[in-house]
Amino acid sequence: MSDRAEGSQADRITFVGHATVLIEQRGVRVLTDPVLRHRIGPLVRISPPVDLTVAPDAVLISHLHRDHFDVPTLRALGYGTRLIVPRGAGRFVRRLGFRAVSELDPGENEEVGGLTVSAVPARHDGRRSPFGARAECVGYVASGSARIYFAGDTGLFDEMAHLAPGLDIALLPVWGWGPTLGEGHLGPREAARALRLLHPRIAIPIHWGTLRPLGMRHLMGSHLSEPPREFARLAARLTPDVEVRILCPGESLPL
Repeated sequence: MSDRAEGSQADRITFVGHATVLIEQRGVRVLTDPVLRHRIGPLVRISPPVDLTVAPDAVLISHLHRDHFDVPTLRALGYGTRLIVPRGAGRFVRRLGFRAVSELDPGENEEVGGLTVSAVPARHDGRRSPFGARAECVGYVASGSARIYFAGDTGLFDEMAHLAPGLDIALLPVWGWGPTLGEGHLGPREAARALRLLHPRIAIPIHWGTLRPLGMRHLMGSHLSEPPREFARLAARLTPDVEVRILCPGESLPL
């Protein structure tokens, strides 16, 4: 990890890549949807790897899709790693051998050190395909020295206006891993519209520039780098009071 992402005391956010974000507040380290390998099935990592030298205090799982719930990555973190998962995912996760598992419905909270982690609704199909476990899909709000919303994967929905009043930072997906987006995802335009509902002080685009399908380098084109820039341009027009900070994988923002 670069110097900006190292250290044990600083409050900061590190965009590790895709939907993986390290949130450090009050000496507590929370990691979202960790994917740290070079390859996941037909997807390859195109951004430099980030070495997490200190284990997280908890891992937040938004849903069970393979680019958000990567079993080898979680095993590398350790079977005793504390996992917070959506309702319905607990049995599946425990059968894999993980011992410290909590399930949350939207509206429920879990204390992690000095942080309060709250599950909030998301609009996305959370099943593990094909023919895998079915569970809720959620986002999370981590409240400590700052109030931070991690959206996971979601489409735009009106109830975002009531998810998390008083947000300091919103971590919003702005693309995916392919040349097109399916239903239940935010692209740059939808993510910018979400800012009008969420009203954070700062927005950080995530879920971009990290993974691509094998053999599709040329078809991806500008989709590897352009979505966060388009999001920033649209946000400046729609919500000029929200500051957009674009972090490349491995970069950190001090809180």
